[in-house]
Amino acid sequence: MRATILGQIGPSPTFLQYVDTRVPAGFPSPAADYEEVTLSIDELIDLRTPHVYLVRVEGPSMIGAGIYNGDVLVVNKALEARSGHIVVAYVDGGMTVKRLQITPAGVWLQPENPDYRAIPVTESLHVWGVATHNLHQLCSR
Repeated sequence: MRATILGQIGPSPTFLQYVDTRVPAGFPSPAADYEEVTLSIDELIDLRTPHVYLVRVEGPSMIGAGIYNGDVLVVNKALEARSGHIVVAYVDGGMTVKRLQITPAGVWLQPENPDYRAIPVTESLHVWGVATHNLHQLCSR
């Protein structure tokens, strides 16, 4: 899975209407009480910081993590990468998106698709950033 940096994100003055309730994915509750408030997408996914970028994903190696070809990841370059994080890393002269696995036996960049193999990290690892959110389209326009 390749990663293409789309660029740094700038703050937006746009606020969206937000229904302040949990929406059940099972059966709806007819007794639910809904309150509309405004919500800033900037604040929700921390877009106001200068070290947050958008990265477009290419390929199917992370579908098990819900990351699909064409998705846009919000990537924070200031976060320290830890085992289990999904990271954007430099590998063999290119950037890739994988889950970082650190064990006593070694370090791997692990895909989330059984058709792909883990990439063992044999030299120093350069993690470009940690993915914090995934923006993907649920229906065509």
